[in-house]
Amino acid sequence: MQLNYIANTSIASSSGKTIPVIDPSDGQVFEEIQRSNADDIDTAVHAARNGLEMAWSQLSAAERGRLLMRLAASVAQHAEELAQIEMRDCGKPVKQARADAAALVRYFEFYAGACDKLHGDTIPYQNGYSVMTWREPHGVTGHIIPWNYPMQIFGRSVGGALAAGNVCVVKPAEDACLSLIRVAQLAAEVGFPAGAINIVTGFGHEVGDALARHPGIDHISFTGSPSVGTLIQQVAAERHCPVTLELGGKSPQIVFADADLDDTTLNLIPTLINAIVQNAGQTCSAGSRLLVEQSIYEPLLERLGQAFEALRVGPAAMDLDVGPLIRQSQQQRVWDFLSDAQVANIPMVAQGQIV
Repeated sequence: MQLNYIANTSIASSSGKTIPVIDPSDGQVFEEIQRSNADDIDTAVHAARNGLEMAWSQLSAAERGRLLMRLAASVAQHAEELAQIEMRDCGKPVKQARADAAALVRYFEFYAGACDKLHGDTIPYQNGYSVMTWREPHGVTGHIIPWNYPMQIFGRSVGGALAAGNVCVVKPAEDACLSLIRVAQLAAEVGFPAGAINIVTGFGHEVGDALARHPGIDHISFTGSPSVGTLIQQVAAERHCPVTLELGGKSPQIVFADADLDDTTLNLIPTLINAIVQNAGQTCSAGSRLLVEQSIYEPLLERLGQAFEALRVGPAAMDLDVGPLIRQSQQQRVWDFLSDAQVANIPMVAQGQIV
């Protein structure tokens, strides 16, 4: 059973309840996480505030950078372990999970070098006056991380907050959060003070809502659906808490007639394919639309059809082209898309292979 990780300590939820963790590859429960509540968020926020005042704020920017670099090195050393966790938790093929672990390393490395680069400005003013600005951290920041790229989004959200001098309370998605608990443990092992990184698991409508409403949270970062993002922004606005939102969207790819479809060095077809099938299409920037200049429409469609036919879909551990969807409700949603297409007599260009 996985516990919350607050102030560098594994702590059970005050609710005494758990949530089953299901392997998307076989639909079986393989772990349990805490079904936390508002009391657990309150505990984490107070731990973060104490850590900020007693330790984190006392560190220089250079010292924060050294800690982040040590964490990057530790993540690199444990990359295969983290990839295996992400593979089973998210249902990602091994190569995609490994790429996410590598991205997490790079985020921490980047922010490690950025800590002492946050400079203020001097502003021209009247003679006899000097006007300066400087940057200050928000304080305790809340981070709601989605299930599709836990490590990557943790890296760029939490990594940036730590670099700027903030401490973090993180609510991962209940569908995939195990890798982030492990990363928080690694942070403690390399010397992060208690309260710098706190992980509280649970459902969004319970824990995420409590995090967004907590008066001790000074900034909220949310990645997820536009509908939930709207709710978080509204709740935060009631107490004038700043919010950073990364929401879903439609990302078209455009291919013009001068594209050489037969030049393999361009990787055109693999790029178009990967943009939509990476992580089983569960990506906020997935290439879900393809706009093609008319004169090459048919030959490109033929090549894409052949490429899609060659794709292999199966359990994450088989490390094929596409892994399973995160949960059964997502699978049903895709089946509904296919049913709608059949009802509308939309022609099917290709169909992949389920191994």
